[in-house]
Amino acid sequence: MHQHEITEILNRPASRELLARDLARLAYVAKDGTPRSIPIAIAWNGAQIIMCTAKNAPKLHSLRHNPAVALTIDTEVHPPKILLMRGRAELDTVEGIPAEYLQMNGSYEMTAAQRVEWEAEVRSLYDGMVRIVVTPTWVKLIDFETTLPSAVEELIRERAERRPA
Repeated sequence: MHQHEITEILNRPASRELLARDLARLAYVAKDGTPRSIPIAIAWNGAQIIMCTAKNAPKLHSLRHNPAVALTIDTEVHPPKILLMRGRAELDTVEGIPAEYLQMNGSYEMTAAQRVEWEAEVRSLYDGMVRIVVTPTWVKLIDFETTLPSAVEELIRERAERRPA
């Protein structure tokens, strides 16, 4: 997929809405060779998805061995909006708490006092974190209005071909 195609899809209103969400599912191949899909907090910086994790998280060994990942960001309504992405995870160990981690947890419903308490707890727990940075190399938006899953598009074409003229 060419970069201009990726950019066009990511700039659509439905994609921007999904990229503003706090949670995605990250799929990767685990150390034992089996697939994993985990919910993870995200932040979009306009070009990359940023995720943060503990320096001792088991997924880091797997991502170092095989950095190929897929992400799904979707809604919980019908019809759903779904943004699918693929890319390679780049790992960046940082001291302290990355700004993205604090940003991506910013829309959870917390009172101001709860937010202060949460941030103090985070700062006391982590002396550093690992930023997982994914630049999309392939994307697909499924909104069930202008785009459909490819299998459904194929069935619609086949049905049209079967119908008499």
